[in-house]
Amino acid sequence: MTGMLASVANLAEARLVAAAGVDIIDLKDPARGVLGALALPTVADLVAALGGRHRLSATLGDLAMDPARVIPAARAMAATGVAYVKIGFFPGGDWPGVIAGLAPLAAEGARLVAVLFGDRAPELGWIPPLAAAGFVGAMLDTADKGAGSLPQVCPGEFLSAFVAAVRRQGLLSGLAGSLRSEDLDPLLALDPDYLGFRGALCGGNRTGAIQPEAVRALVARIKGEGQAPARVAR
Repeated sequence: MTGMLASVANLAEARLVAAAGVDIIDLKDPARGVLGALALPTVADLVAALGGRHRLSATLGDLAMDPARVIPAARAMAATGVAYVKIGFFPGGDWPGVIAGLAPLAAEGARLVAVLFGDRAPELGWIPPLAAAGFVGAMLDTADKGAGSLPQVCPGEFLSAFVAAVRRQGLLSGLAGSLRSEDLDPLLALDPDYLGFRGALCGGNRTGAIQPEAVRALVARIKGEGQAPARVAR
């Protein structure tokens, strides 16, 4: 039941992963940070080119947890028409204010996904407030892309607890963060809704070009024969 999310930086990469059968095409500029954002006009162009046939998500960038910055950015990104808006919850700042400030946008129909960072000791106690505010999903990623993959920097018990906590709230769950081929089997055993990739699609260099054969290999391993479609937030 686990689907695959692939982060892309341009239309050519988006078309490549779409042709391979990726479930969510994640629009991101990896050269601009952990959750580097593409320009809004670029996102809108990609939505116009692909949004009718494929599910697209987009990141807001590496923003501090300041409601005055995050909420307008989320509203502007949602206006592009992407299916999911991904918001990084970085350490520090006003998490309660950001969550409360985004609730009206969620009530208007924007599908918001919180991205927490496994190498920054996130607290699972934030999952219920996210659900109460109308978020549709929560992902676990890594902030330090040089420190290793998510399973290398985050205990397996915590990864399992994260997926379970998100599932209890009825949200989509996702795991990402410099994931490698050898991480697949233990992560698939946790049954998250999605696994997210960038570096593994680019020969280990997340700012490099996506390699078609790497995408096809990961899609084949994740989807398997006869696997049911990944769950979608309505």
